[in-house]
Amino acid sequence: MKWIILILGVLSNASASALIKVAMTPPRKLPSLSEPMSLLQNWPLWLGLFLYGMAFILYALALTRLPLNVAHPILTSGSIAVVAMFSVFIFGEQLSTINLLGIGLIMAGVAALTLN
Repeated sequence: MKWIILILGVLSNASASALIKVAMTPPRKLPSLSEPMSLLQNWPLWLGLFLYGMAFILYALALTRLPLNVAHPILTSGSIAVVAMFSVFIFGEQLSTINLLGIGLIMAGVAALTLN
């Protein structure tokens, strides 16, 4: 159960980041004081904020079941990897070989930290 909670936290965090990107990308109107209704109508922004809150709650729950030195690196690196996948498959962004190598090194480092 502890790993499911942590995986859901990773997915919530990464999904929130992708939604904030959608919320800040034209043709959506960026939040401004001159047009406060644009803020209220920007549903990806609100859903992203909600998912960040869910990620926080899931992370807190994971910390009740896992040590900090395991939970935090997994949440962080997992989010990095999932956001990288979202950036390629949803936003059509490019990842270079060095980017992929960096993500691989991060994941290898986290794996090393979690081995006992």
